[in-house]
Amino acid sequence: MNAVQATFRFLNPSEGTVLTRAIEAAYGDSYDVRWVYDAAEVAARLADGRYVSCVAEGPGGELLCHEGMSMAASGDAVAHSGQAVTMPAARGQHLFTRTKRHLMEWARGQGLAGMFSEATAAHPYSQRANLDLGAHETGFLLGWIPASVDNDAAAGGARRRQSAALFYAKLNDGHERPVYAPERHRGIVARTLETCALRGRLAEPPPGVRPAERSRLHVEPVAGHNLALITVLEPGQDLESVVAAERHHLFHREGLDAVYLDLPLENPATALLADHLERLGVSYAGVFPNHRTDGDVLRMQSLHRVRVRADDIAVASDHGRELLDYVLSDIPV
Repeated sequence: MNAVQATFRFLNPSEGTVLTRAIEAAYGDSYDVRWVYDAAEVAARLADGRYVSCVAEGPGGELLCHEGMSMAASGDAVAHSGQAVTMPAARGQHLFTRTKRHLMEWARGQGLAGMFSEATAAHPYSQRANLDLGAHETGFLLGWIPASVDNDAAAGGARRRQSAALFYAKLNDGHERPVYAPERHRGIVARTLETCALRGRLAEPPPGVRPAERSRLHVEPVAGHNLALITVLEPGQDLESVVAAERHHLFHREGLDAVYLDLPLENPATALLADHLERLGVSYAGVFPNHRTDGDVLRMQSLHRVRVRADDIAVASDHGRELLDYVLSDIPV
């Protein structure tokens, strides 16, 4: 089959409806990032540099594919790609790969260090596309995708929470940095750093270092997901007790399905305190960026009334299989 003829370009702020219509065509009203349905909000993000939209268009100007890239603020070193939509008439033409490659080349030229993205683990196809683009798995977010999300490109799947594979594509060298991983997870963190060519180096906490007396947390419910992300801004000596209290509140008062916990890998206290959190029923998810902390974070996860089956999760590489096996084996029995 001949590749469809496509022209690639970036949307300007007056074209927010292009993304909105593409999402509606693929997901109806079920897409779990709600701001994409607000054309004015899309325009504002395009205008101030927090969002970049790359589209592939056919000879008549018709939309074939969309791929977006978000940043917490203009000028961030690491971006988050998402909102990938291939229109039905263009499927099977590798338009996702071609469009994302165009976006990645632009981002590389802008000096970005890398790009993270989530790919559904319900099937291996989008994972393979990320691998073809030079990205590698850094973790698996179990139960991340709500059962309410209805993607017409993946019709027929089970209507329950699905998992996501986390990918990182290196674009330029990042900064050299120490990585203070807890003893229990040092091996898998080291293999992830090596596979993704991240410029972090495993380090031991300096002698005599002592965590702060009190922890500082930021709790962010993720709209449309029925989950929350707890960012540990400062891991303190009371970390286990404050995380236990917050987790109990989110599960039993708020009725959430899952909680994800981010610990700063550039803080030596993470290496000293994170292993104790296993007693709370949290387990390893992977290495992830978080704009509220410097550098990468160790992401852990805890599910509530959500069952995850290994045969529901597809992988597309040997590294992905090793990583998934590790994530699943770390779930408390």
